[in-house]
Amino acid sequence: MKLTWVCVLIALAIPAVAADAARDAEVARLAEALRPKLVEMRRDFHMYPELSNREERTSRVIAERLRALGYTDVKTGVARFGVVAVLRGGRPGPVIALRADMDGLPVNEVLDVPYKSKNPGVKHACGHDVHMTVQLGVAELLMKMRDRLPGTVKLVFQPAEEGAPKGEAAGARQMVKEEVMERPKPAAIFALHTNPGLEAGQLGFVTGPMLASADRFWVRIVGKKAHAAWPHLGIDPVVVASEAVLALQTIRSRRIDPQDPVVLTVGKIEGGERENIIASEVRLLGTIRTFNEDTRSQIHRLMREVLSGVTSAHGASYDLEIERQYAVTSNPEPLAQQTRLSMERIVGKVNVVVTKPVSGAEDFSEFQKVTPGMMFWLGVANRQRGITAALHTADYDVDEEALVVGVKAMTGIVWDAMERAQ
Repeated sequence: MKLTWVCVLIALAIPAVAADAARDAEVARLAEALRPKLVEMRRDFHMYPELSNREERTSRVIAERLRALGYTDVKTGVARFGVVAVLRGGRPGPVIALRADMDGLPVNEVLDVPYKSKNPGVKHACGHDVHMTVQLGVAELLMKMRDRLPGTVKLVFQPAEEGAPKGEAAGARQMVKEEVMERPKPAAIFALHTNPGLEAGQLGFVTGPMLASADRFWVRIVGKKAHAAWPHLGIDPVVVASEAVLALQTIRSRRIDPQDPVVLTVGKIEGGERENIIASEVRLLGTIRTFNEDTRSQIHRLMREVLSGVTSAHGASYDLEIERQYAVTSNPEPLAQQTRLSMERIVGKVNVVVTKPVSGAEDFSEFQKVTPGMMFWLGVANRQRGITAALHTADYDVDEEALVVGVKAMTGIVWDAMERAQ
């Protein structure tokens, strides 16, 4: 009896495996045929980068391309310059969302390449040009296979992932506020991110925390102005700020479990007027990164304790403002493991790399608060050609072979997610 049931299960599995293989082959063929268009689109986006909440041309180009592909349900002006499109497949099934971010960075392009940025001081130094291109490629493939698509796809092109100017609403959080994740509500959402630590052709995979939370903080140390020749008549905020910077580092080294990854960095110090004047105040600007919400709140409390102690010891005072920018980006285990199986089938097990969490941050976590979400790494390096520069650097570039790999992987992952929900 046991052998009979085993045979039945094997017999049922064979057609499914054959169907997956046939679809993967079709997707690979269609993605390869798109190669010239993908390269052209990526280079166009790279040449015309726009800063957060200023993605006017980028938004227009994306909407035009979606409509040219036959998409009729295309919304623009979402969260300022976001674009959302919906494709309803020919078969019933769940709603699956895809997200690509759109904004560039205030970085000067230094590469002498044909697609060099034409917008001085702005560059796609984080791979968002790749993200948009891959998602448009997936949009084209799914449209061509629409009659067999087992569900609905929601394409989300998100502005201001890198953080909007102070006082303006930022990308994912604002999109969620404007109910992008409703009507129709997706059962899951997927995104990829370029990774210069992986070779083009590889995909990176993380279960659980993948990217850290990010908080931005401002500290104002208030002293008392005096002539530098008579320091005893003043309260020197430069000295107090110097002690504060060092004391804040003891939070990480002495107050937090060493097994709990934390970053607390003061990245900017401003203050003073001239060499012979004790200033009235000094300002600090920094960032906090954690992988645990309890630890995050603990650090906020400890910062106030440290700053209170240091400033009171000198007769100074302080103000502290903390902006919670992004939550931890964390891939839920069931969705992550299912996605891993898809990735291994599509690009081969040898090309799927289990990676460690990194302390960079992403507002994709805002979408994960609404529905299960999975982000994975798309390798873009080519060490033989010297394409290895880190994210957010002036010489960042990608091996464009990754574009075809990204389209194949994301198309297959989305399709598998729909089939599993049947």
